[in-house]
Amino acid sequence: MSDAQHVRHHLRHVLVLPDRDAAEELAETLVERCGLAEEPQLVRDALAGEDDAEDAQWLVVVEDPDAAHDPAHLDALAAEYEGWREAE
Repeated sequence: MSDAQHVRHHLRHVLVLPDRDAAEELAETLVERCGLAEEPQLVRDALAGEDDAEDAQWLVVVEDPDAAHDPAHLDALAAEYEGWREAE
């Protein structure tokens, strides 16, 4: 095996949700269903030029140092909460 085959990339999955409640529920679901070692980070993402809190999206950031989480599965989970996964 070459050195490149031994290198694993640290992944970070960013799931975009329409509101805080959906983000919190998804974070709990991820811990339960995916057995995450640590809770995902929740980040408020105000839309460009918007100051109103209702115009904010919420990001659920999942650290995946071993690339163990299937992006398609995360896509499906985010979709259950009317969100999506950002490709990095």
